[in-house]
Amino acid sequence: MGVILVVDDEPVTQLMLGMMLQRNDYTVITAIDGKDALAHLATQKVDLVITDVNMPKMDGLTMLQQLRADKRFEHLPIIMFTAMGQGRIRQEARQMGASGFLTKPASSSELTGAVAQYLDAPVF
Repeated sequence: MGVILVVDDEPVTQLMLGMMLQRNDYTVITAIDGKDALAHLATQKVDLVITDVNMPKMDGLTMLQQLRADKRFEHLPIIMFTAMGQGRIRQEARQMGASGFLTKPASSSELTGAVAQYLDAPVF
């Protein structure tokens, strides 16, 4: 159905999101931070990115900014995965070109609904 890159420095979060997405027939690739994500994107075709904001080496906002500056990724859907109370970060991400937002923790239906919105896939 589509290839989704999950970017988060927490292995439990990667596993949780990966399992929910794989149950809906998405292929999942994981990265531990923005630098790792950019390396994956240089070699693999991805249909959508879900990224945490706070990560070591390269945070989600810096990665978002770099992706939007690159013509190859200017239309790639990027969903920011943020904690409650990060209104300022959401506003900044929106201005930088984030496609959407999910609040941690997200339920399976919230996650698959958000992904389907950007990939035009039915929600199961």
